[in-house]
Amino acid sequence: MIDQIFRILAVDSWTEFWWVMIGLGGQLLFTARFLVQWIASERVRRSVVPLAFWYLSIGGGLVLFAYAVYRKDPVFILGQSMGIFIYARNLWLIHAERRTIG
Repeated sequence: MIDQIFRILAVDSWTEFWWVMIGLGGQLLFTARFLVQWIASERVRRSVVPLAFWYLSIGGGLVLFAYAVYRKDPVFILGQSMGIFIYARNLWLIHAERRTIG
């Protein structure tokens, strides 16, 4: 049974297995952000980007970045690092705006 799971996931060890699980967890966080955005938009009948979208984005991005570093994938590392910067900047801007308003 374990051999079949390892074969399906293309892993050779428990370390590899857990890194694939971490990568899948990051991807689930990343997917959850779209669900959050879609539900928020449907509720108000217009396109909105809730704060949770950015937190899920940075959480998923950080987990996927760690996974990419472990896998030593330079394309994936570059892609995730750019996203993390953008998500962090959006959160910074949102919180800066709230500080000046409130």
